[in-house]
Amino acid sequence: MNLILSPGTAWAETYERCVRTAPEAFDSDRLRNLIGGEWQRSGEPGDHVSPVDGSAVPGPPRVSRAEAAAAVEDARDQHDKWQEVGLDDRKAMVTAAVDMMTEHRDLLALLLVWEIGKPWRLACADVDRALDGVRWYIGEIDRQLSAGSGGQRRPLPGPVSNIASWNYPMSVQVHAELVQALAGNAVVAKTPSQGGFHCLTLAHAFMHRAGLPVTLLSGEGAKLGGTLIRNEGIGALAFVGGRSNGRAAATALADTSRRHFLEQEGLNAWGVWEFSEWEMLAKHLRKGFEYAKQRCTAYPRYVVQRQLVPEFLETYLPVIKGVRFGHPLAVAAAGDPLPDLDFGPVIHARKAAELDKQYAEAVQGRAIPLYRGSVADGVFLDGQDTSAYFAPACVLEPPSNWSLHHAEPFGPLDSIVVVDTESELLAAMNASNGCLVASVASDDEDFAGRVSEQLQAFKVGVNKPRSRGDREEVFGGIGESWKGAFVGGDLLVQAVTQGPEGESERLYGNFPDYSSYPPR
Repeated sequence: MNLILSPGTAWAETYERCVRTAPEAFDSDRLRNLIGGEWQRSGEPGDHVSPVDGSAVPGPPRVSRAEAAAAVEDARDQHDKWQEVGLDDRKAMVTAAVDMMTEHRDLLALLLVWEIGKPWRLACADVDRALDGVRWYIGEIDRQLSAGSGGQRRPLPGPVSNIASWNYPMSVQVHAELVQALAGNAVVAKTPSQGGFHCLTLAHAFMHRAGLPVTLLSGEGAKLGGTLIRNEGIGALAFVGGRSNGRAAATALADTSRRHFLEQEGLNAWGVWEFSEWEMLAKHLRKGFEYAKQRCTAYPRYVVQRQLVPEFLETYLPVIKGVRFGHPLAVAAAGDPLPDLDFGPVIHARKAAELDKQYAEAVQGRAIPLYRGSVADGVFLDGQDTSAYFAPACVLEPPSNWSLHHAEPFGPLDSIVVVDTESELLAAMNASNGCLVASVASDDEDFAGRVSEQLQAFKVGVNKPRSRGDREEVFGGIGESWKGAFVGGDLLVQAVTQGPEGESERLYGNFPDYSSYPPR
């Protein structure tokens, strides 16, 4: 069947809509940076392409270290002025920003499709989750800022610096920034280099129009990291990314007392033991492939009791073979709904090539090649560039020296480990020295409860997956998957505010004193 691009969704048309909607932030040929309360044609845009089909798109306008330092100083001035704004006015301005984003929700979602390859359904969900979450905080913030002694929690001494990953620009980064501003802080944000900067630019245009004290910069992390992490004017650091960059950020903060919450990667795993509810598990496995497992709470590792391997494979193989992927905007005819795909491309062609290499590496190390999909099975336009697509794959019994033995692939490349004892199951599930989530599939509740207590994961599900959560749900990590204060609900507001003057307090988080962990 010959497919066409859904009318009105082409990249050129999408970008033109951005120029019409927010001309202060989008020039016809490039993006602007938001510095000192003004959209500036600063920085040097680099070459960039959409992972969807290789279309050339304006790259992030990278600023210099000196420009970033000046922007932080401007943000500090904004922070001082913002502290004079009352809570009712802050709520009104954040509400106005959310309302504008709601009005332009489809354009924000379409940018996520083109920039980071999200299928339409998931792109809309990312925007909606961000806005719904912020509305919840607007309703709760009066209570959250009330201290037990009758006083009020105060903003931090300086603005919050945000360095986030590319995969959830709205539901993670914009959501967090709006809560930070609601709590009384100015915000400094760096766009991810790999994607999401167009969506973030449009979102920040609405935030700026609403009067919020936001700064948006683009730049290379290696050049700007010190400025956005160690600058004395920064009040806190919010980071989402890999362990190597997170470790560098934590090291840079080691001799400071600055607030920080550093969300990092971990090898999340399902353990399967004395289990029989296979139909239920199949539904969880299918949903787990959403967005090509390009999220910090994806499950790429399955640790299976040897005697259950036949039943597990009878459940798993139909799922992985039935996953639908391809061009998120390809339709059979004008007027057709956009395809309901599990995932589109991975973030870029280099990542697809890396996953190919890692699959081959495992097989060369004597792993059993259980399944290897073909990109030709995807849904594509005739002749389009498919270099950023990776068909789902899985290996059985990967070697212990595999590069992904302790690390997440951040793509639809699974591995299955077979075990015979409870201790082997725990060792295989705890291979990465801390992860964000884990799950146990078992009919034996006593076994599941016992194992859950020994898993090095912040959240553990029994016969269900766990996710980042939002609104009142706490989120954090254990071991190397997280550094600093936990977030979510009241703890997110606590992390970006101080108690009443003169009162000391203790943050919940992944600190050297592990007694500061809250209950899972």
